[in-house]
Amino acid sequence: MLRFRFSACFIQFFVREFLFLFKLKVRHYTRKLNIGGPSMDASRLLDNVFERFLKTPSIFKDREVLRHDYVPEKLPHREEQIRYLGEIVAPALRGSRCSNLFIYGKTGTGKTAVIKYVLGRLSHRAHEFGAPVKVCYVNCRLAGTEYRVFSSLCDAVGAEVPFTGLAVGEVFDRFKMGLDSSRRLFMVVLDEIDALIKARGDVLLYELTRINENLRYSRVSLVGISNDLRFKEFLDPRVLSSLSEEEVVFRPYDAAELQDILRDRARLAFHDSVLSDGAVSLCAALAAAEHGDARRALDLLRVAGELAEREGSKGISEDHIRRAEKRIEHDRMAEALRNLPPHSKIVLCSVYLLGKSNVSSAITGDIYEIYCELCRELGLTSLTQRRVSGLINELDVIGILNSRVVSMGRYGRTKKIRLGIARSIIREGFATDDRLGRLINYAPKCLAGTSSSRS
Repeated sequence: MLRFRFSACFIQFFVREFLFLFKLKVRHYTRKLNIGGPSMDASRLLDNVFERFLKTPSIFKDREVLRHDYVPEKLPHREEQIRYLGEIVAPALRGSRCSNLFIYGKTGTGKTAVIKYVLGRLSHRAHEFGAPVKVCYVNCRLAGTEYRVFSSLCDAVGAEVPFTGLAVGEVFDRFKMGLDSSRRLFMVVLDEIDALIKARGDVLLYELTRINENLRYSRVSLVGISNDLRFKEFLDPRVLSSLSEEEVVFRPYDAAELQDILRDRARLAFHDSVLSDGAVSLCAALAAAEHGDARRALDLLRVAGELAEREGSKGISEDHIRRAEKRIEHDRMAEALRNLPPHSKIVLCSVYLLGKSNVSSAITGDIYEIYCELCRELGLTSLTQRRVSGLINELDVIGILNSRVVSMGRYGRTKKIRLGIARSIIREGFATDDRLGRLINYAPKCLAGTSSSRS
């Protein structure tokens, strides 16, 4: 009997020890595989965030009205431009081709919103009168190539083209055939056309400004929109004379006008009593300081509203506006510089050093020469000039560099490159980089004796 009880106790002890060790092993492997541990905690954390968001009353009625692509029913302080553009495009209602139009203005001055509003009303009235009018809007910066621009135009007239694989000339021919068979007045809006022309030349505009010579039953009117007031410098004189039959320049908004715009949007975006007058005034003043950019003002208001909502605040204060400004500015360029690959940083540093030597606009060869010298200083193998040219294009796309194609007469075209951001931002961005920080004050040997005449 005693032996049986001893055996039973021993078995119970063995089972308890086995289960204890088994639990330890299971816990070890679940942690190793990240099963049931941190991921479950993260899930609960996210569930809590979502639950709190759903239970907290939102200060927004409709945050989409603060987005860049929203076209409001009312466009304050652009009545004169709306009237003038309406007079230009009105002949389309009688089936007549209207003049080609070019719109200039800095970012956030209402160019895109106004032309979309005017042509939207034109399409509506044309439908009422039975006028054969078709509008096609293309953002050239997003399209990126002539092929994709022509592909978008083909889609608008029902001409099928593959996403890639055809010659640009073939795509253009299909567009002409599809357009002529549609027998309509076709209005083409090319937004941010300067971005495409600087990168690819003006062949696209040359073809479109002469397309009516090859059409029998349809007609094309062009509307170009540019952020660059010097855009004409990049165009062939023959293209310029055909394209700029009418021109409109959108001036920047002042602080008072931005306040009116913000109040109109705030009534649609937020519930009553959410936004204080002080917050609106501050938001308008900050945006007015940046060449009257309405997009920046709307971004500040939206981000400030999101900050207030995350905190559970019932209103948007001036402090929220200031914090929104810091978040937008700090995150944008600082993050971009930090995340650049090493060779892109060296290319940027090369342009920076050229600027220090009074070379305001450099060519790719100048940049590549300094780039190779900096690579030798750092003990790195330099890339080919073709690859460096690609890196310059990438920096141009994200706004850190600005490049433009200029005509050199009988010597052809060349690309001029300069910094697109303040030099102080580059100094601050590279200051924390152990390897590149010392290059900011480096004096390239190949620039010895360089004078401002090179710029």
